[in-house]
Amino acid sequence: MTDNTIKLKDIARILSVSESTVSRALRDHPRISLATRERVKKLAEQLDYVPNQVARNLQNRHMNAIGVVIPKLSYHLYAQAISGMEEVAEQLGYNIIICQTNESTEREQNIVQELLSTRIAGFIISLSSSTVDFEHFAKIKRRKVPLVFFNRECEDIHTDRVIIDNFGVARQAVEHLIRSGSKRIAYFGGPAEVQISNRRLEGYTAALKDHQFPLIADYIVHTEFNPRSAYEAAGRLLGLSTPPDAILAFSDQFAYTLYQKAREMGIDIPTELSLIGFNNEPATSLLLPALSTVDQPAFAMGKTAAEILFQQIQHPNDYYRAQTKVLQSRLVLRGSTR
Repeated sequence: MTDNTIKLKDIARILSVSESTVSRALRDHPRISLATRERVKKLAEQLDYVPNQVARNLQNRHMNAIGVVIPKLSYHLYAQAISGMEEVAEQLGYNIIICQTNESTEREQNIVQELLSTRIAGFIISLSSSTVDFEHFAKIKRRKVPLVFFNRECEDIHTDRVIIDNFGVARQAVEHLIRSGSKRIAYFGGPAEVQISNRRLEGYTAALKDHQFPLIADYIVHTEFNPRSAYEAAGRLLGLSTPPDAILAFSDQFAYTLYQKAREMGIDIPTELSLIGFNNEPATSLLLPALSTVDQPAFAMGKTAAEILFQQIQHPNDYYRAQTKVLQSRLVLRGSTR
């Protein structure tokens, strides 16, 4: 059952209490005993009931807005993607509500719950780095609210998604490093829970195996999305007794950290260390030497995700059809690689 069918009187009937008791219990009214409040809330959660004045007023109609849930707006890729989403939404007369999780699962869960309670028309979501429990996404699906994942996806949820070929382009980047003469190639990745980081790691591993390069555990690094963790991890990697002579970084921001640490340690780029990042952020071309990177079609990714979401909104009978749209990315070679 969904919150479209469950009402206060249904919960009251099942628990053999009055509707006013249910209403007060959900609002933590002190006149209602703690035991009753807990019983009411537990059943309401099981039945996916959400107190929803907006929904009652709209009589089951959704808002003319979509929710976009992203890790951080400061990430260049997401800022560009949102521009693509806005282009589509504006043409169709919809607004966008942008929410950032700051890489927090708890915040992501709360945002999804709040947007569901306002009867949002649909969701476009890129997962936080810490998310391993996907129940809040399953709830979106149970309520038949349109959902599209982009960039960072969740394979456990059957829905549409827009991604790049992270495996293939990482493999291509490492093959370039091999062809340019690098012998000790490392991967500087994001948290182990982040699926796209692991896809890039798989591409890195495949390229090394194809060229019969050994897999060295010390050359595979996972770090958190904060400057201190990345800086410390960069120091450990570059401080190895036999350091790498090339690194594929999960993102341009991680590559910036590697630049900083390499300069502090007197390591020359690219003669002693080749670097390739991901995202092609504006500052990459301004570094000395300019950073080689993978250009992701961020605007197109956002636009495509919005187009697919509105297909779901306008054609609900196709709701259970899930498609994966893979957009092309490209390797941009600059001075940071030999």
